[in-house]
Amino acid sequence: MTLLADVTTPTSTFDLGPARALSCRECGHQIPLAAEFACPQCFGPLEIAYEFGDVTRASIEAGPRSIWRYRSLLPVPSTVQEHPNTEPGLTRLIKADRLGAALGIRNLWVKDDTGNPTHSFKDRVVAVALAAARELGFTVLCCPSTGNLANAVAAAAARAGWDSVVLIPKSLEQAKVLTTAVYDGTLLAVDGNYDDVNRLATELAAEHEDWAFVNVNVRPYYAEGSKTLGYEVAEQLGWRLPEQIVVPVASGSQLTKVDKGFQEFGSLGLVEPTPYAVFGAQATGCSPVAKAFDDGHDWIQPVRPDTIARSLAIGNPADGPYVLDAVRRTGGAVGHVSDEEVVEGIRLLARTEGVFAETAGGVTVATTRKLLAEGKLDPDAETVLLITGDGLKTLDAVAGHIGPTATVPSTSAAVREALAGR
Repeated sequence: MTLLADVTTPTSTFDLGPARALSCRECGHQIPLAAEFACPQCFGPLEIAYEFGDVTRASIEAGPRSIWRYRSLLPVPSTVQEHPNTEPGLTRLIKADRLGAALGIRNLWVKDDTGNPTHSFKDRVVAVALAAARELGFTVLCCPSTGNLANAVAAAAARAGWDSVVLIPKSLEQAKVLTTAVYDGTLLAVDGNYDDVNRLATELAAEHEDWAFVNVNVRPYYAEGSKTLGYEVAEQLGWRLPEQIVVPVASGSQLTKVDKGFQEFGSLGLVEPTPYAVFGAQATGCSPVAKAFDDGHDWIQPVRPDTIARSLAIGNPADGPYVLDAVRRTGGAVGHVSDEEVVEGIRLLARTEGVFAETAGGVTVATTRKLLAEGKLDPDAETVLLITGDGLKTLDAVAGHIGPTATVPSTSAAVREALAGR
């Protein structure tokens, strides 16, 4: 099967599996595979163009219990498993009946990606980026990050024996700072927000030829790792697509790539290409995509983030316009919720399904509730919520809201009194 923007494939010297070229998402111009992220013709974003071989359900199921079961659909060498990597993927898909009852959804699933090596979906995209970066000749793994990506890059580099350089806003949650620093790479806290950090990373990528900034100069490869969330959901549902899926939105790449994964599985005949709707979730304090959706715009007005959901705090999301395209094409919507609703979303998921999510997960749950109340989500449709990071990373978000039921003397009478009060 061929999935290319035109019939002429530029010649490449790199072995990146089914990847054949880089194709502009705006004008369709193609260039050979390389560490490039902007079209030389129109400066639009580049993505991978593929020529897929014969991929079957059986060939996937025979693969490893990680994202590498999908390596024939990813821009990585066929020898990817021969090199040290963090082996993310194949995380739990939970039938969330108790959360569904609380929200009013009759058939609800939670894709719990907290089980990845550094406890977020970012391990997926970093694993693909590292495999591609090695083939492209890089030797240092780098990123600008709001936290989860910092963890994943530092860990993957350590596992591979590479140096890492990670840039973060200095206001980042302390848990995410420590769980990056522990891997002993270079960690630089920048006086600014994520958009300032991202600008700095772009400048440094141009200055250091051996530095692979996973979400800058190797972004086209990195972004493809998010497709594996869509692949896994479809496979774990018994090789079918859900009717609705709710995805947290930061840069927007995850949502667009989950949608791409669903489309690829349908095009390859791995699933019946049934209709589905994609929904985006943002925090009100950083909701440029939700605002553009509500206003009927095709463009994104950048904002200065002000929210406890720091992992989603990207004020100028690179894939924002493509999120709008995917959501509108599939009949979905983009919603946003307050910080107070985010905390309640975290607590609701924890007390109904035993899953402790970071603030992004609270955004997803709370936005789902809001979209249901607004009549934008169908309560009778099979629905999947993506929970993309572990709550241990954002303890400060709930620290002032939860604690011991009571502090009691060491007597059974005191315990009985506390139980009676509860």
